[in-house]
Amino acid sequence: MDHLPTDPAMLVSSINMLLRDDEFDSLEALCYCFGREPDEIKDYLSRHGFVFSEAQKQFRPTGYDAVNK
Repeated sequence: MDHLPTDPAMLVSSINMLLRDDEFDSLEALCYCFGREPDEIKDYLSRHGFVFSEAQKQFRPTGYDAVNK
């Protein structure tokens, strides 16, 4: 993968896959590899209904953890 997708759903899927498959050990490492800032990605995806779970190392729909306790 040469760059991160711009479509929010594809971006979430790509980031979650790269973190899940241990291509990167953190969101920060992944972002820096692709020349992006972690806060930029988090803010962008937050505006599209996703939040990053540090515990799960993945983006999830906003409110997912509150509903699925």
